Parts: sequence; C-alpha cells; structure tokens
Amino acid sequence: MKLDQLDGLVAFTAVARAKSFTAAAAALEVTPPAVSQAVRALEERLQVRLFNRTTRSVGLTEAGEQFLARVGPATGELLEATELLQAWRERPGGLLRINLPRVAYGALVQPLLGAFLAAYPEIRVELYFDDGFSNIIEGGFDAGIRMGDSVARDMVSTPLSAPLRMAVVGAPKYLKRKGVPKTLEDLRLHDCIRFRFLGSGALYRWELLRGRRLVEVEVQGPLTVNDTNALVETALEGFGLAYVIERSATPSLASGRLKSVLEDCCPTLSPFHIYYPSRRQMPAKLRCLIDFLKANRPG
Repeated sequence: MKLDQLDGLVAFTAVARAKSFTAAAAALEVTPPAVSQAVRALEERLQVRLFNRTTRSVGLTEAGEQFLARVGPATGELLEATELLQAWRERPGGLLRINLPRVAYGALVQPLLGAFLAAYPEIRVELYFDDGFSNIIEGGFDAGIRMGDSVARDMVSTPLSAPLRMAVVGAPKYLKRKGVPKTLEDLRLHDCIRFRFLGSGALYRWELLRGRRLVEVEVQGPLTVNDTNALVETALEGFGLAYVIERSATPSLASGRLKSVLEDCCPTLSPFHIYYPSRRQMPAKLRCLIDFLKANRPG
C-alpha cells in the first residue's frame, strides 16, 4: 500500500456524510477549497469519480456509495483513535460548533459560558442560533440543543435541565388596560405577542392545557417577533401577553414588572437536551461541554 493512499479519506467521509463541502470544511476546521482539493486529488489517484456535483447539491456516485460503505467505518475508527490521544494533552481544544435556539442560550448556556471558556481556554466555541430543526450533521455542527421531544430518534441525547414550566405573562400596565384573562377563550379578547419560526416561517401556536389535555391555541395580536428574547422584552413594554419558558421571565416576575396569568393552563414541557450523532466518536471538547453543563444545570 502506498503512503499517500489514505490522503483525502477524512475529507471524502466528511463531505459524504454532510452532503456539503462547506459543512465538511466547517467540521474539519479548514477552508472549503482545501476540502475540495483533497477530494479531487483522491478521485484522481483512484481514477474514479466519487461525487456528482452541481451548483446546489453534492451527492455520491454509485462508486462513491460503495467506497463510503467500506472506508467510512474505518475512517471513523482512525478519527476516534486520534481523538483518544487528546487524553494525553493537558487541555482539550479546538472549535466546538453548537446549534441551539436563543431561549436555550439564555436559560442554559449564557450563565455558564464565561466559566466554561475560562476552564478550557484552548476550546473555541461557535454558537449558531436557530429556532428551527436543522440537521446538525449537514450543518457541520458538533451538537445541538433542543427540547427533548424535538430530538430525532437516531441521535444520542442527554438532558441538561429540569422539565420546562411555561407561562403566559403580561405587564401590569397592559393587564390594567385590557383585564386579566381567566380562560383560554379570553385570549381572543387580548393582544398576544406571536412568534414566527425563522427557518420555516410558521407561526407558533400556543400549547396550553384545557383540563388535562394539551391543546394548540392560535392567538392574534398586532405584534409578531422571531426572537424568543424579544417575547419577554416586548411584554415588558406592555405590547401584550407573551407565552414563554417561565425561567426566561423569572427576574421580571420576581420584581413585579411582569405578572403570570392563566397559570392552571400552562403546561410543563420536556427539558432541554444536548444531542449529537454518535457516542463512540464524541470529541473530547464536546465531552467537556456536556459534563460542564450537566454539573451546573439549573433545577
């Protein structure tokens, strides 16, 4: 076997799994041209085209699929063996890319981020705020954070919080002007601050309890936002009622700047989970983050 036969296998495997040269480059911490050059050099050495490339998509050829089936697991073992060597280093390091919604950042990550970076100075963290349900493999992310019932079944996941209590909140000046709702039907008489998902463009329907049954309520109001932080902020300004994770509004509720209404109708939802594709190939940098978040997770 020639010494250079292994060249390009890591790039090939990364592109094949991510279906994107850009995402593969982000995962490997190199430039897209470097990945493209490595794959092209591999194809030239093998004298076989491994990918069908267009301006919008990348897909394996039949030969590429057969090649991936044989070299993919072996390449994974090589990467895992390399990762194990990090145990010999004083500190784990490298770029750690996490996909998460803003509400998870505020509730879980933001309070601990400074301490984590101080504890692991050789780890660089990239946070990609996404309120949709992106494919973290295609996006080249190490992990994602979502509510547990939103995580795909083929992912490994670990809970990072207690179950999430929801709340309908409004500013005292708004409630004085419009009154306090007593039933779900009363919401039709109120200005509700709506939330639109950035990825799909869909409007979120409030998930509330009617007795013991969870129902979706389509609310109306003059204001719509696509940032979960803005829900609390605009409620504080008196624009209407907002439906939020209670923890995100705790300081304002404690100070009296916001009031909680319809408490009997507010459910407790699945906790936040961090999820990733495979436990076997978990980078040391990701293990450090998971352990840190679990050790300091809120009740």
